[in-house]
Amino acid sequence: MVEKAIEQAQQRSSDDILYIKADILKSFMKDVFISLKVPEQHAEIIADVLITSDLEGIDSHGIQRCKMYYDRIREGIYNPKTEIEIVNDNKSTAVIDGKCGMGHVIAYKAMKLAIEKAKKYGLGAVAVRNSTHFGIAGYYSLMAIKEGMIGFVTTNTRPSVPPTFGVEPMLGTNPLTYGAPTDESFPFLLDCATSIIQRGKVEVYNRIHKPLPSGVIISNNGNSKTDPNVVLDKLVKRSAALLPLGGEGEDTSGHKGYGYGTFAEILSSALQDGVYLKDTAGVIEDGQKKLKVGHFFLAINIQNFIPIEKFQNISGNIMRDLRSSKKAPGKEKIYTAGEKEYNTEAERRKNGIPVNKSIQKDIKTMQNELGLNNYNFSF
Repeated sequence: MVEKAIEQAQQRSSDDILYIKADILKSFMKDVFISLKVPEQHAEIIADVLITSDLEGIDSHGIQRCKMYYDRIREGIYNPKTEIEIVNDNKSTAVIDGKCGMGHVIAYKAMKLAIEKAKKYGLGAVAVRNSTHFGIAGYYSLMAIKEGMIGFVTTNTRPSVPPTFGVEPMLGTNPLTYGAPTDESFPFLLDCATSIIQRGKVEVYNRIHKPLPSGVIISNNGNSKTDPNVVLDKLVKRSAALLPLGGEGEDTSGHKGYGYGTFAEILSSALQDGVYLKDTAGVIEDGQKKLKVGHFFLAINIQNFIPIEKFQNISGNIMRDLRSSKKAPGKEKIYTAGEKEYNTEAERRKNGIPVNKSIQKDIKTMQNELGLNNYNFSF
């Protein structure tokens, strides 16, 4: 019997929130995937991607997503046994076919290959087709950072974002993710969607029954929507969309987010002959629905340009100069990308991962259906 899984720390926002130790939560998720016939080594990768998201405070892509993967594996949408195929392999580039396996595993292997190529040739770029949802893109940029490299990752996703002056969901939230090492205790790491808000964040708002901010969703009639439950339903029906970075129209530069999202779509489909736009919502193959997406990974070996220590010092100086610049009235601190995630991880490793009532219900469902009785959850 494992130790009691829940540590109820000081309640910060709601009596519905409980805190689970990160190692217990990761172990549970790993056991879920093993029970679904995912090989143990692959289950470890998936669980590590998910718990990294929770530790960094990206609550939309951690344990909250576990039930989604669980359902899709059981429905045959994802193949639990990931068997990638390298369909094109050159010195510094490659194309991988993921065969609708587990996206986390496909992405991990793709970035590992990009890193290997960068060590040898200075740059490594890998395009992926026929993959599935891979969690937080920043995880894979961080893989490159740990090897003293710059990491760039993008993916396309299900249609949820309209083109500027449109209302129909066409693009996904398509993150562009960049990371670089510094001489500080944390790297520069920017992982964000090309929309104002991503679908997973809408799901978080729905779970905690909190209205969305105004001006992030547009319906077919051009009106803003703030009820997350209504928005999720309308996204499925394609009668609402998530606005791109910059918002509606061009006055606040919505065309910039639209352009960035389109570039991510091209990198995630055109280099690898993969699915794009509406086809990411699902295709039928042999009577089975498949949710396919594509990815793109780039690793840049810093040593091929400049000694790594010099690069880290310059990038660190940039971060420090930004944080020490003049603050706006009433503001106590300026942050740089990666800093808040670093601080959140330290706090959550100590106090646990916050788990709301809705996620607690998902955990119990998976536990009961899979017979994972070695976890003594207190809910």
